[in-house]
Amino acid sequence: MTTWTRICLVDEIPVLGSRRVARPKGMDVAVFRNDANEVFALLDRCPHKGGPLSQGIVFGKSVACPLHNWTIGLDNGCAKEPDEGCTPAFAIKVEGGVVYLDQTELDTKGLDQVAPIAGPIRRTA
Repeated sequence: MTTWTRICLVDEIPVLGSRRVARPKGMDVAVFRNDANEVFALLDRCPHKGGPLSQGIVFGKSVACPLHNWTIGLDNGCAKEPDEGCTPAFAIKVEGGVVYLDQTELDTKGLDQVAPIAGPIRRTA
């Protein structure tokens, strides 16, 4: 049985925008809202170079990665052709204007993904 965890109200997600959900382990989850008031959840990491999808531009059922403009499907986390790769998508439920995520997925999904490290490379001697 699925345990749903309350995340926020739909109205707390900007139209054509997102908000991040922090997890105790692993990278944040980005919750998106499009102009049709549909809500989606993806790991906040582009499958290309790890860009923060929560900072991308939402259009239709897609988000453009802010780093290299890859188009990622909000419904499945997969890059649109000709690009390839996917980021984990999370089960989401909206009920009475409240957004819920599957707690088991929050605890387990995408934990092997790591955030990119920006800045110069440190070399060890």
